[in-house]
Amino acid sequence: MADCQEDGSPDLTPMELYEMLSAQGEKVRGLKSEKAAKTEIEAAVQLLLKLKIDYKKITGQDYKAGCPPTDIIVSNSNGPAVEDGNDQVDPWNVSTTSARGVDYDKLIVRFGSSKIDQQLIDRIGRLTGQIPHRFLRRGVFFSHRDMHQVLDAYESKKSFFLYTGRGPSSQAMHVGHLIPFIFTKWLQDVFDVPLVIQLTDDEKYLWKDLTQEECHRYAVENAKDIIACGFDVNKTFIFSDLDYLGTSPSFYKNVVKIQKHVTFNQVKGIFGFTDSDCIGKISFPAIQAAPSFSSSFPQIFNNRKDLQCLIPCAIDQDPYFRMTRDVAPRIGYLKPALLHSTFFPALQGAQTKMSASDPNSSIFLTDTPKQIKNKINKHAFSGGKDTIEEHRKYGGNPDVDVSFMYLTFFLEDDEELEKIRQDYTSGALLTGELKKRLIETLQPLIADHQNRRKQVTDETVMQFMTPRKLDFHF
Repeated sequence: MADCQEDGSPDLTPMELYEMLSAQGEKVRGLKSEKAAKTEIEAAVQLLLKLKIDYKKITGQDYKAGCPPTDIIVSNSNGPAVEDGNDQVDPWNVSTTSARGVDYDKLIVRFGSSKIDQQLIDRIGRLTGQIPHRFLRRGVFFSHRDMHQVLDAYESKKSFFLYTGRGPSSQAMHVGHLIPFIFTKWLQDVFDVPLVIQLTDDEKYLWKDLTQEECHRYAVENAKDIIACGFDVNKTFIFSDLDYLGTSPSFYKNVVKIQKHVTFNQVKGIFGFTDSDCIGKISFPAIQAAPSFSSSFPQIFNNRKDLQCLIPCAIDQDPYFRMTRDVAPRIGYLKPALLHSTFFPALQGAQTKMSASDPNSSIFLTDTPKQIKNKINKHAFSGGKDTIEEHRKYGGNPDVDVSFMYLTFFLEDDEELEKIRQDYTSGALLTGELKKRLIETLQPLIADHQNRRKQVTDETVMQFMTPRKLDFHF
């Protein structure tokens, strides 16, 4: 790592500066214990003091040994995803006190990503010759890192690949889990590129009270739901970490490269790990990072290292890939690009995301039409008024109404969605009628998914999950 220049440390992240400070402190203590020359000790102390000044300037915090930087709002920070006002967002927890949900504009600032603007949406439509997906048109995918770079490469006839994943913590997935896969399927179709899908059954074994056998079984069952989204077996590789890591030296070599370049203090700062967390958790981020690099899949990419990866995911996964992007150039790889989605809200409201562990907060892909109807009618948070008279007079609030939020995800027709918004806001459309429209949208969607899933056999899953060459030439 380069020494700090006289004008401060503008090119260092807060975590890198923290690491440099820690090392310099150790050096000063070592020189003193060795009774080094006075001039040498003084020079080391002066550099330590200068680093502390730079650290305070960049982070606004005094340096404290053993306390990595937190709550920093800078574009290149690898700091942890901590609470911002009333929002808490990290890979394991999402909550807010606002009925409108998480403030995504603040998240863009905190995470240092870029907003997906109309110019980018139009460019995607122009390059693909397709109408941009409703998730782009409606801001479901709202933030990105380096998407223009991916499009520049595509425009120059250079390929890229897609990577997304799923943490299989339960046998049944809910409708919110479909969001990244629906969008990834569209991206694969319009760009015609390979896709790798990671099932992190190892992660769930480390974090949950589940056996390895249960986690792997959930991975296989979740793979059936993912395949039912319509992915092409000739263009898609799905893998379980518990299976693939033991059979792919190239993948494991990349995991080890990443592990070597990320310190314990860094993962504590990024993910909030403590001294009581098992070492499996501390090392896991490198496993989620490794699929970002094409050399992890030599059977697909013919050992090429120069293919960029595009990762569609919910923004709570961004800390993993900020770490990945920080490491990539230091191990000779391209930084992955990202497309971030909003969270799919729980039935009870947008204060938290839908959770598979709470059946009343979720609509599962296994639910019957009756269950879907009952859950929506009973649990879906309403933005309507207390009485019909008040609602007709003052109208409802679609921005906090869960039924309307769900329709923004699943109703294809933009004009119909806008009319529903206007009618609900004016009071012409009642809450019960809005819920009825959502029920009419979700029941056939989930029934169709269930029918497609029935066609996915164990043999089909094995085809998708067998390491092999795909229908691309690299």
